[in-house]
Amino acid sequence: MGLLRARAGFAAGEARPDLPEKTADPHDIHAAIILFGSPGSGKGTQAKLLGQCLAGPHISTGDMLREHISAGDEIGKEAQRLTKAGKLVPDEMVNALVKQRLAAADCEPGVILDGYPRTVNQAKVLLGLMESDGFKPSVLHLVVDYEKIVARLSGRRQCPVCGTLYSLTTSPPKVAGICDRDGAALVTREDDREEVIRERLHEYDVQTVPILNFFKESGVPLFEVNAGDATPDQVKRRVWERLMEAGVLPATAGSR
Repeated sequence: MGLLRARAGFAAGEARPDLPEKTADPHDIHAAIILFGSPGSGKGTQAKLLGQCLAGPHISTGDMLREHISAGDEIGKEAQRLTKAGKLVPDEMVNALVKQRLAAADCEPGVILDGYPRTVNQAKVLLGLMESDGFKPSVLHLVVDYEKIVARLSGRRQCPVCGTLYSLTTSPPKVAGICDRDGAALVTREDDREEVIRERLHEYDVQTVPILNFFKESGVPLFEVNAGDATPDQVKRRVWERLMEAGVLPATAGSR
């Protein structure tokens, strides 16, 4: 616990050298879009596309932790130790990383949060950070019919030699079950087995529904967008239109 408190204290009081602190007017309100989407919803793609129109960073706590692990610093070593032991990185550490990141100057135009919060406790901390840092939070939930996700992901095949991915419905190999590039027999990845996909979707519901309910009860605007029957660009347009109509994004955002 002492190490975690030390990490939290560092994040609260200091900024990384490569991330200058914001100098925004306290009266300015900046958009903070909190993004949720089940496995297979295209959440990662939409986070990057949304970042283009918001002109703010796409913040992924998973990416931040991986950066620390790659750097081999104290936070990275602790996160790696916990991960190898099959344990979750504690809320205190993740909250501290997010607090530090939100204080950076590049967050001034707004931010997209991806993969955070993962618990109601993290959501409570986040709302406090949003208020103190002048952000106006909104929740964007990408909704996809789970049967479509199961059909799409369980229909993927991969070449064990070159790693090429195929879809049995949208991009099948020229010869069934055989890689176009090297002739190797295609396999189904462990994560793409139907029972594994359904378990992941169940875990997503168990984890996410209480957080969405918390945001609703707290008065945070929540937007649900159907992401299961369109291309990524079409979903992006739906997202932009919903958020611009609600005043979350400026009217010029869609032209970026």
